[in-house]
Amino acid sequence: MTTLHKGANLPVGATSVRAVLCWSAGPGVPDVDASALLLTAAGRVRSDDDFVFYNQPRHASGAVRHLGKQPGTDTIGVDLGTLEPGIERVVLCASADGGTFGQVPGLHLRLLDAVSAAELARFDMEAGPETAFLSGELYRRAGVWKFRAVGQGYASGLAGLARDFGITVDEEPQPAAPQPPQPPAPRPAAPAVASPAVPAPVVWPAPAPAAPEPPPPPPAPMVRMAKGEEQLPPAVRELLSLRKQQVAVSLRKQGVTTLTARVVLVLDASGSMAGHYTRGTVAGVAERMAAVAAQLDDDGQMQAWTFATNPARLPDLEIGELPDWLRLHVRVGQIGLFGRRKPPKGLVPGQIDMRAVGIGNEEQKVIAQVRAFVRDHPVPAPTLVLFFSDGGVYRNAEIERQLREAVEEPLFWQFIGLGRAQYGVLEYFDTLPGRRVDNVGFFAVDDIERLSDPELYDRLLSEFPSWVRAARAAGILR
Repeated sequence: MTTLHKGANLPVGATSVRAVLCWSAGPGVPDVDASALLLTAAGRVRSDDDFVFYNQPRHASGAVRHLGKQPGTDTIGVDLGTLEPGIERVVLCASADGGTFGQVPGLHLRLLDAVSAAELARFDMEAGPETAFLSGELYRRAGVWKFRAVGQGYASGLAGLARDFGITVDEEPQPAAPQPPQPPAPRPAAPAVASPAVPAPVVWPAPAPAAPEPPPPPPAPMVRMAKGEEQLPPAVRELLSLRKQQVAVSLRKQGVTTLTARVVLVLDASGSMAGHYTRGTVAGVAERMAAVAAQLDDDGQMQAWTFATNPARLPDLEIGELPDWLRLHVRVGQIGLFGRRKPPKGLVPGQIDMRAVGIGNEEQKVIAQVRAFVRDHPVPAPTLVLFFSDGGVYRNAEIERQLREAVEEPLFWQFIGLGRAQYGVLEYFDTLPGRRVDNVGFFAVDDIERLSDPELYDRLLSEFPSWVRAARAAGILR
């Protein structure tokens, strides 16, 4: 059995599994229901039939089933061997009725081999004010099924979660308009005697009151215009605008409509990252993170570091100079993994000599530099650090000491793993006790280029808003 931390994944050798959602039931604990969404490679359902839950307990293919509920458990069965070829992911969801997941103690997910009942993995989860939860997912990569521990809450509830994946959610029915009062029935007229009949007066019904106004639609996400954005080429500007809208949508799912934050980007440049740079993966990541800074940071800038054996601060990213910044500063090289040292290349002003950065893994050094920068350059807004690495972490004690000391500082560390392994303390720091607030998030992806913008930003921003609320309550933020 493997205990997983948030963002971790493992191969699933079993052809049929059971995902058992568990909690400690009791007085005052909300009722919890498990469900599943079957998604294509586009991250969407094909139709509402791809939603398996208590009112639709069996998928038409028979491969995914809601197996029923016991006190403190609810189970989804997935036959991986009979899933249709077009299905690439099975997302395991949950909803809380009568409260929030923060009121549900002992929340965890057990993945079992359906044949032997052996426990393949366990994922312990923590939640806050959310009423819907994405606990984990089974996904196909290069023909092999894997399980990922997700642990992402949705403030918009199960309906909002399902809607994000393409399910049609019926609106609540509006109350019927009140019926106008009916005029009383006329009394029988007395028989006429001698006078001519007089026409009875016409009685007009009272005007019907106007039907109640339908509730206004939710406000569209407010998208900031970053300083210098108008200087970008039209295609780059249009893509940036779409990504900023998605950042705003992802924040709104966490109950946040407006938020200002300083954004810091940290890019691993160790030797094992060379392929990610050569293929353009890191440049793509940096471009997608620029949208986060453009939406959250009101000065249209993003501070950035690169690191390997040593850290180096890159020139600030000005949104209006995005294409040139990516070309000049998202780079490795000048030291090969094998063979002799390469000759120095010509550097333009502001470029870092990557020979001084090296090829090792010394995360604790760049963490210390970012902390010092935040201390020396205080701003009223919180700081969000977006830290990308492909693993190989081994300075666990030094990294843990840095991150524990940073608990009282106004910055949140979001670590993103780029497909390798051995993330060390970055992966399990999320669960370490003894901190006033949880100041670290982590998730890993096998191939970040295949992750859609909506899913990437949802994962990236799933914990930052709750940290902001907790840090304000603790007096760390004002």
